[in-house]
Amino acid sequence: MHEKGTAPAVNTQNETPQARPSEPTPSYVSKLNPLNYMPTHISNQREYDHQSVSLPLEREESTIPRGDGQGMWDYPSPQQMYNAMLRKGYTDTPAEHVEAMVAVHNFLNEGAWEEIKGWEARFASGITDGYRRCSMGEENTPRQLAIEALKSRKPIAEQAEPTLIRFQGRPNEPTPKARMLGFMAWLYPSAFANNPPFDRHDWFVQRNLPNGQTKQVRYVIDYYSGPPEPTGEPVFYLDVRPAIDGPTGAAERMVRWGTDVWWRASGGVVREEIAREKARTTS
Repeated sequence: MHEKGTAPAVNTQNETPQARPSEPTPSYVSKLNPLNYMPTHISNQREYDHQSVSLPLEREESTIPRGDGQGMWDYPSPQQMYNAMLRKGYTDTPAEHVEAMVAVHNFLNEGAWEEIKGWEARFASGITDGYRRCSMGEENTPRQLAIEALKSRKPIAEQAEPTLIRFQGRPNEPTPKARMLGFMAWLYPSAFANNPPFDRHDWFVQRNLPNGQTKQVRYVIDYYSGPPEPTGEPVFYLDVRPAIDGPTGAAERMVRWGTDVWWRASGGVVREEIAREKARTTS
């Protein structure tokens, strides 16, 4: 599904990413993501004489549980990020931009994790349960999950809390979906925006199954940029979904998308409104 983000808020959107600005967006996310290949020995102090500004040394803890059970993933400090980027050869990065880059990194990671948690809440206990939770469309799924939580007297998130095992950036390997959207933009430019993702990540998540066992699930994330807000804030769209590594991933994507389309096409929204109106008039 798609998630639109403008710092500091993140809002879920089910829509095709809008057109990008005409100027190309540098994939700073691909250069060095805080959850990806960050060496543990990177210094947290100023190392280079040409650094123009002092950068914060404080590290921020994420809300993303580690797959090894050692608490949460920690984001590097802006100073660590700058040191690591210089070591990797990105010497053209202005130091005064690094703090904002880290904030964007952290923001996008948190948004991606929220989307993954939404998939896991729906499907961690199986396709049948996922179908039931999705059967009344995206707008009613949170209510379905809340009803289940009340019945079990324990939030679903606590019953099957996923964890992040590892993370991989693959900016030069477009996903099949991104390739297809690019082809459709070439074939029907008036109907499809030519807005390729500026980055692609794979997140390997540990899913906790109802029988107590665990399973590794790979998620693919396409990162899109859109026109900035009137206030100048940048806009990002995250398309997060399970990878099709087998029939389960394909089924989960089909169920979530198909049930939402069917709910809307069959007049589910109208039926819900009629039912609420009847309940008000009879009460």
